[in-house]
Amino acid sequence: MYIVLAILAFGIIIAIHEFGHYISAKALNVKVNEFAIGMGPKLVKWQGKETLYSLRVLPFGGFCSMEGEHEEGEDPDPRSFLSQKRWRRIVILAAGSAANLAAAFIIILILTMGVGYFAGTSITEVVDRFPDEGPSELMTGDRIVAINGDRLYYYDDFRLFMQLNAGKPVTLTIDRNGETVTYQRRAYIVDGAEQFRYSLSFNIIENNLLETIKFSGYQTFNFVRMIRLSIAMLVSGSASMREVSGPVGIVSAMNTIGQESPTVGAAIGNIVFFMAFIGVNVAIINLLPIPAMDGGRILFTFITWVIEKLTRRHLDPKYEGYINTGAFVLLIGLMVVVLYNDVVKIIGS
Repeated sequence: MYIVLAILAFGIIIAIHEFGHYISAKALNVKVNEFAIGMGPKLVKWQGKETLYSLRVLPFGGFCSMEGEHEEGEDPDPRSFLSQKRWRRIVILAAGSAANLAAAFIIILILTMGVGYFAGTSITEVVDRFPDEGPSELMTGDRIVAINGDRLYYYDDFRLFMQLNAGKPVTLTIDRNGETVTYQRRAYIVDGAEQFRYSLSFNIIENNLLETIKFSGYQTFNFVRMIRLSIAMLVSGSASMREVSGPVGIVSAMNTIGQESPTVGAAIGNIVFFMAFIGVNVAIINLLPIPAMDGGRILFTFITWVIEKLTRRHLDPKYEGYINTGAFVLLIGLMVVVLYNDVVKIIGS
């Protein structure tokens, strides 16, 4: 049951992304030849006024094919993608990621509407014999603002950054009666029950509509921040490519989340919440300035503008096509490696 739900959830993430491209293209009067959910052979198709809509066999993908998206003919259609002003093309390219971010925000908003309260970052109590209590360290009434420069908004942020730095030196930035205090210590060690070795009590924020909106916005931002941290870990070598998951690994993770949830209702909620996180991943990864990605195409749009301003000559779109084709081949190779890692991890578990 959960594996089907996970596959459906991943398909919805991709559908939302492609729908962002589709709806922005339609709004800007760009001709869309085909809007497809999934990849491979068509399962279902129907012809609209000018757009072919299709549902395909493999749920791990989709596309929004616009007229003249990759190269212009001798007599280009004025409604083709490349005939549009650059700002319009950038809006269409960025709209897929914007749709994923908006969907993630809405999902979190719906899931947290029934929550009674949130935990903040202000310390309301320090237990007896806490080793770092005192004017030069932590005191009741302190608000922990940041850890190693990363801003904290809720207690979950505090727990996350303590876990990421467990056993390592960290710098805590404290707001104490309007004054900023900083001090260093080693991060608290977290056991299997996710309880800190030394206890601190934090303030409770009663939930209402405004707090729900604020929390949903901060949580969406935190998802973006977690992606930045993950990329930094890959670059620094503290995480390896073997830990990167593709569609198969993501669906497997969703299935595991469902199986480990105490009830069916909790399983659905947890999978949907994880779906919001993956949607933000899709949004941010697509905006990276990598050829063949939306971000790479946005960057190339800006570069061609600069080149044409300097040379006063129109740059042939085929050059962008060559770059994107080469990058796409490399991307397929990376996807094969990630798929292999996912399969090995699933078999190993």
